[in-house]
Amino acid sequence: MTISLPSISYPLARSGYWDPVTSTLNWCEEDYYATIYVAEIVNTFTNAVFILLAYKGIRNCIRNGHATVFLVGFLSYLFIGLGSFLFHMSLKYEMQLLDELSMIYNMCTMFYAVFSFQRSRFAASVVLIFVVSLAAFITAYYHYLKDPVFHQIAFALITVSVVLTSLYRIERYLKPSRRTMTINQGFDDVGRKSGNDVQRDIVERARLERRDTQIYNEIWQLKKCGLGFIAFGFFIWNLDNIFCSTLRRWRHDIGLPWGILLEGHGWWHIMTGLSAYYHLTSTIWLQYCMSGMQDEVKLIWPSLFTSVPVIVRRKGLLGKDGDERRGNKLEDGKPSQAAIVLMQKRRGQEKELGYRAVPNVSSQLNTKANYRTYIHDPPQIPSDWSSPYEPRLYE
Repeated sequence: MTISLPSISYPLARSGYWDPVTSTLNWCEEDYYATIYVAEIVNTFTNAVFILLAYKGIRNCIRNGHATVFLVGFLSYLFIGLGSFLFHMSLKYEMQLLDELSMIYNMCTMFYAVFSFQRSRFAASVVLIFVVSLAAFITAYYHYLKDPVFHQIAFALITVSVVLTSLYRIERYLKPSRRTMTINQGFDDVGRKSGNDVQRDIVERARLERRDTQIYNEIWQLKKCGLGFIAFGFFIWNLDNIFCSTLRRWRHDIGLPWGILLEGHGWWHIMTGLSAYYHLTSTIWLQYCMSGMQDEVKLIWPSLFTSVPVIVRRKGLLGKDGDERRGNKLEDGKPSQAAIVLMQKRRGQEKELGYRAVPNVSSQLNTKANYRTYIHDPPQIPSDWSSPYEPRLYE
């Protein structure tokens, strides 16, 4: 006994509104079978992933005052989706360039974000000049060659350099076993403190260790998801290219709408869209952590499978007028003046609670000598212990 799903036969490929095809690439999806106005309908509309996530990322950057470079990153991410939409709709060479060069520009933006971070103005300017020159060279040379392999290699090299650098920084600066804690008056002068002060310092040390471990695990989860998406997408992309004739035959055998599930390039769009979004989000968080501002923001990610992550400001630190929120951002990899004022305001609130304010995790991270020493065997804290050091004020 065989079970057949209800389906309709695939219409035959035909000429379309945008003919003739001028692009140097034409993917496995058959042309104009659904409508004469869209050449590859599945490959076109799967770019909605880019457009929707770009909107979410742009809105999040504006509302939470993230560094401007990430706003530019999400704008270039949006242009990938728009360019790919127009390319697969028309199969025109000009739209192909808009699609593929937007990918280059997006990764060049991330290259600048990663390699200019916490550099001097001069060094950041050198990185910017290099990135602009690289983007211009790839644009001109690709237009001259018209060889998609050159574009794929250039994109892969930039992407690998950015991702590997980010992974190195996570291990170098966020891994609990390698983190160091700033030696400060609040922790070191134990002999001149009362018993309550010592207990409070113990609790604060334990809290920072729990926080750092949680951040390290969660940011790695973001990276693993991003890498997993791109790996799966690349695998499907290759299957779509290598076994195109077989996939077309299978699609015709099972009919519509089930054949849509075998459109490999559409899955590539979904996987790469998610991967790029996760990488942008994790890089935003990483830079806050490396600037000692991890207590100012938090990860919102309700479900691994039904939501996407965002980095938002913690409630209770900022007013509702929006001006402070936009001002409290990273400038050249360091807290802005508005951020410093807000940190001072927070420490004033801490003193009103009756305890010594403890400097943020790495407020002087730019001076490489001032890293905190990690406590490998923190004392056990009673579960019912209550202390003003617990960050309830900022949750």
